[in-house]
This record gives sequence, structure tokens and C-alpha cells, in this order.
Amino acid sequence: MRRPVCYDITRLLTRILNATPNGIDRVDHALAQHFLAGEAEATFGAAYLGLGSRLLQGVAAREAVNGIAAHWGETGLEPEDDSVYRFVADWLAGGRHGSLPRRRRRRPGLPFPVSALVGWAGRYGLPLASTPRRDLPRNAVYLNVSQFPLWMTSPFTWLEERRDVRAAFFVHDLLPIDLPEYFRVAEFERHHNRMRSVARFASAAIVTTRTVADSLEAHLAELGRHDLPVFVAPTPIAPIFAAPRRVEPALARHPFFVLCSTIEPRKNHLMILAVWRALAGLMGRDTPKLVLVGTRGWHYDPIIDLIERSPALRDHVVEVNGLSTPGLKRLIDNAQAVLMPSFGEGYGLPVHEALTAGTPVIASDVSAFREIEAAGDALTLLSPLNGDAWLAEVRRRAAMPRGGAEEGRRPPSDWPSYFAALDAFLAGL
Repeated sequence: MRRPVCYDITRLLTRILNATPNGIDRVDHALAQHFLAGEAEATFGAAYLGLGSRLLQGVAAREAVNGIAAHWGETGLEPEDDSVYRFVADWLAGGRHGSLPRRRRRRPGLPFPVSALVGWAGRYGLPLASTPRRDLPRNAVYLNVSQFPLWMTSPFTWLEERRDVRAAFFVHDLLPIDLPEYFRVAEFERHHNRMRSVARFASAAIVTTRTVADSLEAHLAELGRHDLPVFVAPTPIAPIFAAPRRVEPALARHPFFVLCSTIEPRKNHLMILAVWRALAGLMGRDTPKLVLVGTRGWHYDPIIDLIERSPALRDHVVEVNGLSTPGLKRLIDNAQAVLMPSFGEGYGLPVHEALTAGTPVIASDVSAFREIEAAGDALTLLSPLNGDAWLAEVRRRAAMPRGGAEEGRRPPSDWPSYFAALDAFLAGL
């Protein structure tokens, strides 16, 4: 882009509190690397520290973003280096359930976000008094891809004083508004506030699916905003998922499936666990295993209670969190299929990651997944209410051979084309 770019790194700074990145973290980091890679005098980062937004030159923002990636420690990491992966692999190979190892410790010496920002800013002679409102060059593009902290107006009021700056917000979905029963009570109003902020401050929106675009445009029309340009394109998938499949003989001894998502009601874990309980009754010791990868969200108690208290599930289901991206890729490589039974999705990143890796997916028949093209037999869509259909499909997939075949693998994401199209869209605002 020829226009100056200001990329908001606020949420990425908070990721220093997490041992490993989730899917949204990987997307945020990839976009940050792209937009902070321009010429120093035309590239900036922004961070909201509670006392207003602060501006960083690109080189300081890049160091902050690279520091977060170093903290995750996934560059060059092999799955065998990840204690969480080793735990899961041992369990899948027939080892005892045992206790999940603690997450990898944060790397020593890395400061918390605010002190880190002070250090990065001071190192490059950029005092934290610098603000986007005052110091961002004219005709810049401000980019916020995390919806953070879009539920508040104070971090963005400077945009009304800088009408020359064009603001683009990445809207992940409108599910807290469309399906409020699957979210915390407060999230309904908080997401309405996010959309009010988009209507008030945005010059454009970025989404991943036509499903989200249609929902966003309808909601903004209710707010009186009919003219917002929307960039619609699937987010590219991290290159690691396009790497050649690595088949592990130890993992091939017993068929298993992976469900990767936050543990919460919308993701429909209870239906899948009911399927697995039925499988255990039908197949006994031959029941395929199920690996639940993800952090606990909200209202997860019934799900965890079922896993821990059901004798039928105890030997066949394991919950893990803190798994590294290389560890997740290795599990996906060797799984019979990846499951995504949720009641609603805006994009469903694990589905796209699995298809890129060449692993079959069984997912809910929701509109976002109907948009996926060229998946063929690799993608099976079923009603999230039809447990019998899920039971039959899991049994069918469990009986299929799982080897190194690459049929159904989707081509790697074309990051250059995605960024070229996005750059052109933002430059034209």
C-alpha cells in the first residue's frame, strides 16, 4: 500500500499471557507481519493502554509482534518437543490417561504487555505521549482485525477528529447477536456496542464469508449505515497446515478423531459426547478415541462432568489445552477426521485448517460451511441436531484406512493474492 498504515496491536500484546496461540491469534499475527513490513516512515502500530491509544513506529510495533511470536516459541518446534502433544500421543497409543502436563512456562525475561510497550517505544525514541490523533500521517489507513476493544468508544473517538484517516475493522461474525442463547448474557449488549462502533467509526469492514457479510450489512442497515464497503474473502491458512502429512505409526494403532474449539455450549460438545457414549455401547474396546482440543469457555461444567463421570467415556475421550500448533498439525495428520458440530460459525478456522492438511471433516450443515468450495468428499455436512447421522458417519469414517494419501487436500492458501486484494481494497477507501 502507498498510504500510511496503522495496525492495532492491542490484542496481540495481551497474547503474552497465553502459552500457545489459537487460530485467531495466528491470523492476527500473520496480518500484523504483513501490514507492519512496509517502509518505516509509512508504517505504524497502535495500542490502547487504558489512557488512550498510543502510536508506535513500525519497527517498534514489529518488535512487539515478533516478541509475542518468540514467547509462543513455535518457530522450529517439533511436536515431540511439546509435552502436551507427547501426553496425547501416549494416550492414543494406549498409555494410561494420567494428568495433562502443565502448559509450557512463559519464556523468562519477557515483560508484561504495558512494560513491554514502554521498553519497545523507549528503545526507538518514541515516547508514549505519541498518539494516532496527533502524530499519524495524513490519509493513513487504521486497521483493527481483532474487534478489540471495539465494545468501547473511547479508544476510537480520535478517528472523528482525523477524518482523513480511513478505519477498517475485521468483523469475525455476528453470532452473539444472532444466537445470543449460546453466549454469556453480557455478550449480547457488548456485541451490539461493537456494531455501533463499526457504524460510527468504520470506513470499511473485512469479513471471511458471505454469511457474515450479509448479517453485518443487515444489522448496519438497522443502525442507519447503508454505505459501508465490505471486503469478503476467506482468511488464508497458516502455512504449517499445508506442509506434507507426517504419519505416525504409533498413532495409527487406534482410530481417533479431533474436535478443536473452545469448550462452550455453541460448539455442541454434549451431542458429540452422546454419540461417543453410544459408540462405546456398540463397539466396546474398539471405540475410536476423541481428542477435545481447546480452552474452557463458559457453561462448560456439564461437558466436563460428563467426560469425568461417565464410565463409558472415561477411556475414549480426553480434553487437552495448551497444545502447540505443530502438535495440533500432527494430530490432524493422523486423525480419521476433524469434527465441527457447532450450532453456528462465522468461518470455522479448524475446518479450513484440516481441509488444507488433507484431513476429512465432518461439520454442521450451517451456511458458513456451505460456502466452502472444492472440498468434495473430504467435507461432510450434517445437522447439528441429528445425533444418529453423526453416529453413523463417525462409525463409517472410523472403519476407513488412514494413511498418507493426499486425495482431497486443498491447495495451500495464496497469501500474496489475498494481501494484494486486501491492499487494493484499503488503498481505494
